[in-house]
Amino acid sequence: MRKIIVTIAVITLLLHTEKSFTQDKKSVTLSGYLTSMQSVIFDTLTGPFINDFLLHNRLNFMAYLSDNITFSAEFRNRFFTGDMARMGKTYSEMIGSDEGLIDMSWNIFNEKSFFLNTTIDRLWLDFNYGRFQARIGRQRINWGQTLVWNPNDIFNAYSFFDIDYIERPGSDAIRLQYYPSWSSTVELAVKADSENDITAAGLFRFSRWGYDIQFLGGYSNSSDIVAGAGWSGSLGSLSFRGEGSWFHPLKSFSDTTGTAIITAGIDKILRDNSMLQIQLMYCSNPLDLQNFTSLYTGNLSAKDLAFSEFSAFGQFTWAATPLLRIGLSAMWFPDLKGYFTGPAIDYSLAENADFSLFWQHFDGKIGGTKSRINLVFLRIRYSF
Repeated sequence: MRKIIVTIAVITLLLHTEKSFTQDKKSVTLSGYLTSMQSVIFDTLTGPFINDFLLHNRLNFMAYLSDNITFSAEFRNRFFTGDMARMGKTYSEMIGSDEGLIDMSWNIFNEKSFFLNTTIDRLWLDFNYGRFQARIGRQRINWGQTLVWNPNDIFNAYSFFDIDYIERPGSDAIRLQYYPSWSSTVELAVKADSENDITAAGLFRFSRWGYDIQFLGGYSNSSDIVAGAGWSGSLGSLSFRGEGSWFHPLKSFSDTTGTAIITAGIDKILRDNSMLQIQLMYCSNPLDLQNFTSLYTGNLSAKDLAFSEFSAFGQFTWAATPLLRIGLSAMWFPDLKGYFTGPAIDYSLAENADFSLFWQHFDGKIGGTKSRINLVFLRIRYSF
């Protein structure tokens, strides 16, 4: 029933905005991309390979209904085929699951060797007037300040390892924003998910001493009281960013110590547009990682970002030419006695077309067992 209601609502709004489009072509925009990605998973080069293919089309639809009202609908259309699709319905059901309050993910067809999924991951109506802004619907609420791990991102944390989802997941939420001045913001947001768990929090962000500073507090996933802070600014010629959050179960407030996650890092863009980045993270109660799937979970909790008490990240991206970028990233997880390395190549084939190659190598103790895995992705993307 919910899916029918959502479909009718989207069609109604699209028909309304199509009429506006005929009257004023500037009132509607449509953008997106089409990617073709081949992937392979293997333990060693001499072992068996798991081969998969993904055709991914994204459509971003924006309608400016008036000077104060904006509507957005964004779709992910993904065609999967290969060894994972042939292993049964478990994989397609995982792709087709929707963590939002309203299920807006459909497996259009699901056969033995392939399936097609359509997901609406943005569907919101925005109202702004003066210094006030309100947005309702599926949206991204990004409170993070750092570039890899974001413990302040309590509404929709994401996985660094998911290289084909640059937009990041959204939340079914109501978000209110007020701008007391050009450099300060007061926010209130409430999110509900498929389990009817509620996340509600407020944030105050302001500028002082050359830094953007923020404080937040609220209730996370119907279980934890959360409080946090973050900052971003410059330290000499370096960008200096950090954030931290403290989660404490409400029901056992006096019996537990809660979970504290703190991260900070520096990054620098060099003269040739190359980039150097370092980030460290501490967690008082890291997640017990049982399988590699957890590294790619699309709807992580900000409380579960760490797999080790201490974690370290480094990345260097070299702008070899204006069209070619070569990067290498690495992570260290001492508690897992493991690490991650990820070389990458990006090449601009044309104005709107890019070629990318990613190699992700993991080595460490997963579920108490020494494990190793390699994932290689070859992607061609056309943007419009």
